[in-house]
Amino acid sequence: MIHRPRRLRKNPIIRELIAETRLSKDMFIYPYFVVKGKGIIQPIDAMPGISRFSVDELVKDVERGLKLGVNKILLFGVGEDKFEDAHSSYDKNSVISDAIIQLKKNFGDSLYICTDVCLCAYTTHGHCGILHDDYVDNDSSLEILAKMALSHARAGADMVAPSDMMDGRIAAMRKMLDENNFVNTPIMSYATKYASAYYGPFREAADSAPGKGDRKSYQMDFRNLNESLREAKLDEAEGADIVMVKPALAYLDVIRAVRENTHLPVACYNVSAEYTMVKVAAQANFIDEQKIVMENMYAFTRAGANIIISYHVRDILKNNWL
Repeated sequence: MIHRPRRLRKNPIIRELIAETRLSKDMFIYPYFVVKGKGIIQPIDAMPGISRFSVDELVKDVERGLKLGVNKILLFGVGEDKFEDAHSSYDKNSVISDAIIQLKKNFGDSLYICTDVCLCAYTTHGHCGILHDDYVDNDSSLEILAKMALSHARAGADMVAPSDMMDGRIAAMRKMLDENNFVNTPIMSYATKYASAYYGPFREAADSAPGKGDRKSYQMDFRNLNESLREAKLDEAEGADIVMVKPALAYLDVIRAVRENTHLPVACYNVSAEYTMVKVAAQANFIDEQKIVMENMYAFTRAGANIIISYHVRDILKNNWL
């Protein structure tokens, strides 16, 4: 035989030499849930190993993470007062603004802070926009979302990440940020966010489940691929700096399709149920956690993701799985 592909699999050294997919700690973003109060660390039952932190405890945990190499985080606010018009989402004294200020005070530019921009945790009904006659009204939600992004930027956020899936929200945020001299604040858009059952544990963690109905009128139909390209292209045209696919594991084909149709960096979100399924199976000794986690990470990268948001990041770096 002339062709023997196994020649290049003979030992670990040659396998590493010709590996087509590379993974780096610099690709990872670690999510945090932040609550009001002091001295609070609340383990999340649905997400083993993940907790909600008050700002003072968040600072301590972030410091521990920085020592491991976790220098990029994504913040979600939990437990704010909820209103029909979601005005608490852009309050300058919100827990997210407080967290940003304290983290920047302690760590400066050694920590890169991204913030989730969405109204679901701030509305009485739990939807991601303003509700009119039991329908999430797109256009009346845009100014509030833009104000939320601006409040985070004013507090010192390095990047804002809108996850609401309202049409036109990237343009609204870009305009408001630019008009207020935050032209260098990037937007990482949840460009192709599907209406997925994989978000279940997150909704417990963030107290953001809709009070009634579902999110299928604004999040994407999981049966659709071409629509994801339309969404990503629209967000790119409106000024997004990074486009994201969420969830990740069941949507590798979407990651690949988006990657092939944009020159922007592509992020993926390894979401809560994807994390929990691995954790629970590992705790039951049904799987090898390290092998499964790393296989998933390489799958995301192989599909085309430049950035991976994952609850596994701390375990990966702490245990030297890379």
